[in-house]
Amino acid sequence: MLDMIPLAIFDAASLFQWVVDNAGYTLVFLLMVVESSFIPFPSEVIVPPTAYLACTKGDMNIFLVVLVATLGALVGALINYYLSLWIGRPVVYKFADSRIGRACLITPEKVENAEKYFDKHGNISTFIGRLIPAVRQLISIPAGLARMNLWSFCLYTSLGALVWNSILAFLGWWLAKTVPFDALFSKVEQYNDYLTYAGLAIGVVCVLIILYNAFRPKGNSASK
Repeated sequence: MLDMIPLAIFDAASLFQWVVDNAGYTLVFLLMVVESSFIPFPSEVIVPPTAYLACTKGDMNIFLVVLVATLGALVGALINYYLSLWIGRPVVYKFADSRIGRACLITPEKVENAEKYFDKHGNISTFIGRLIPAVRQLISIPAGLARMNLWSFCLYTSLGALVWNSILAFLGWWLAKTVPFDALFSKVEQYNDYLTYAGLAIGVVCVLIILYNAFRPKGNSASK
């Protein structure tokens, strides 16, 4: 039986210790569902400590930790996807067809074009989005609004989550070799800052590439 979730649920240190005290595959799966759906939840306090414990205590397998965490992330992402598809999409189209929507230069035709654009470029956006802090939970929403192909969504969400969870598990494995348990939380926080900066850098690079492709001159048209 799991101990009660700490009242200071947003206190990272308390949450971290609670995860350590109750570590198991079921907990990893459930918390990753929450982390990937509508409630922001730091995966950094889930995967690294359980990977650390898998390496030091041997009660769990680090590869299964990554697999279970990835499955949980996919289920959470599907919750957002279907909520956006069933609830968000009708609301968006209703707004676009209203006087206020048209006054904001939003029309059903423009929404439909946006859907087509995301359907064309959504694969890489979904994959990269899983690696960017604060975007991981949100990237499923435009995918649902745009009715992105479900199998493609599942594939690229799973791949992105697998890469991210593997990085976090590697961090836990490496810390198990280098730091004592008492210093685990502070080290995870320290390296989480580095991962956050790296994720933001990836996001900036992706935005720059998109802007470059959108605004670069068409060479062939000028020569004809």
